[in-house]
Amino acid sequence: MPFSRPATEPDATEDGAWPARRRAILDWLVHEARTERFIDNILVDLCKRLAAEGVPVARATLHFRIQHPQWMGARILWRTGMDEAEIDTIEYGTEHTPQFLNSPVNEIINGATEVRQNLEVTDAEATRYKLFEELRAEGLTDYVAWPILHTLGKRHFATFSTDRPGGFEDHHIACLRDLLPAFALVSEIRLKNAMARTLLRTYVGPHASEQILAGATTRGSGATVSAAIMICDLRDFTALSDLWPRDDVIRLLNAYFDALCEPVETRGGEILKFMGDGLLAIFPLSNPTACADLLQAIREGQEAMDAINEENEGQGLPALRYGVGVNVGDVMYGNIGSRRRLDFTAIGPVVNIASRLETLTKEIKRPVLLSHAFVEKAGIHAECDNLGTFAIRGLEAPVEVFALRT
Repeated sequence: MPFSRPATEPDATEDGAWPARRRAILDWLVHEARTERFIDNILVDLCKRLAAEGVPVARATLHFRIQHPQWMGARILWRTGMDEAEIDTIEYGTEHTPQFLNSPVNEIINGATEVRQNLEVTDAEATRYKLFEELRAEGLTDYVAWPILHTLGKRHFATFSTDRPGGFEDHHIACLRDLLPAFALVSEIRLKNAMARTLLRTYVGPHASEQILAGATTRGSGATVSAAIMICDLRDFTALSDLWPRDDVIRLLNAYFDALCEPVETRGGEILKFMGDGLLAIFPLSNPTACADLLQAIREGQEAMDAINEENEGQGLPALRYGVGVNVGDVMYGNIGSRRRLDFTAIGPVVNIASRLETLTKEIKRPVLLSHAFVEKAGIHAECDNLGTFAIRGLEAPVEVFALRT
């Protein structure tokens, strides 16, 4: 059965030192841990300090709901002897699985203020969750879980287990419980810092997000960057969106963006923005292989789109067509917009030409068009067809255009 709760905390153990030991850990948590950026490192340090002060923690976990486009949450796990915690991400939909529903996690998320279990017994209560059986098999003797309460009603939780015969003593539990409010503040700061980075990376990309976090938040702030630019647009999207059900259109767009964006990011590029059914990507020339990386990203994206079209055609759906314009040169990279609403993006003639080349793909019926400047910089004349010069809207001189051979 679960261990009983004491009505009041004992004043101290036999040496009368528990209040001072608890205060030492609390002082570290509040005053010294502020220099540590990551909550997983703080958990490791906390558990080691607890063990050094006589609180026999052998296993601890933190469970957080996070705002991430791929993951619902994360679990941080520490065991005795570990210098680094393990971090596992939790997929969306996990909260509906039998494993989640039949767990102490579900109890805490649904409002329980504590889950405590004596793991040295094997009665019905002690075997109601598979987790308890797994912890018992690891040699653990006691388990306790508490919610970690953040602002705006956000509810996360922590667990602690011991392998001490007889489990945690009352003053061990009291010590752990007393640390929770301070740990809630410490963890909320780290979690919100991580969320800020995640949200910025999600919406503006990794490089732009670091620029913004470093202070590039004023209108007009930015720099001139030499880069290869790629602009892509889906063909006939308006007609498709009128004919297809909404959910099918969203699925189509997501598949299309996955096909083209994942190779860009894998190859070191950065998606600066999505423009309806189009995108703008940048490959800074500070990376000496930027042009080759951009071309490889295009080829991998074409292969992925071919696979999507094959699947769509098997379902009686039309093939998706798209156009890509590529250029290289110096762009203004920074904040542009109104006083209160900014866009961190790239602008300039180089971007304009890439956009015009993408539009030109509709007329020429070639899916990928490259500027002469890019072909020269990448040294890929042998891989391209010279299509001649074309008048480009907004430019006085015609532009020499090349098509990437497929």
